[in-house]
Amino acid sequence: MAEAVDVVVEDKIVKIKLKKFLIPVFVLIFLVVIILTKGFGLFRSSQDNIVDNIEDEDVVGVDDFMTISLSDITDNARWYEYDLGSSKIKFFAVKATDGTIKTGFDACDVCYTEKKGYRQEGDYMVCKNCGNRYPIDGLGTENKTPGGCWPGYLSNVIEGDNILIKKSDLESNQWRTL
Repeated sequence: MAEAVDVVVEDKIVKIKLKKFLIPVFVLIFLVVIILTKGFGLFRSSQDNIVDNIEDEDVVGVDDFMTISLSDITDNARWYEYDLGSSKIKFFAVKATDGTIKTGFDACDVCYTEKKGYRQEGDYMVCKNCGNRYPIDGLGTENKTPGGCWPGYLSNVIEGDNILIKKSDLESNQWRTL
């Protein structure tokens, strides 16, 4: 009888040790799956969706300029593409807190090779590669000392109800294609 009790006790001890081993293993497997699937898409911010919402049809080429309606631009960045023939170049437009329109390439001098671009987080544009954050109000100045991570400068002109961007500026920066 004592032997039967010992077997039952040993069986319970083995089950407890097995539970102590299996729980961390299952937790580890679950975490690896979450990381590999990017949280099953559950942890994306609403700003991440903007990057996927490229507005090709809202950009109309007129002679030497791309034309974007001013009414389309808000404090939420919008991404656009310009067809270069063999590739496309992405850029964004966003309204700063002072009401000015900021445009920039969706690539910088350094991180463009990673082909990740930028996302918006509140009043900042954030590099998806290195994580550097840039205030939207500070965009729109030409990088006089190239080589750093900064949304590539893309000049624009406001004419009437439209933003005009020179096609030649887009074409001369084709090395920034994503």
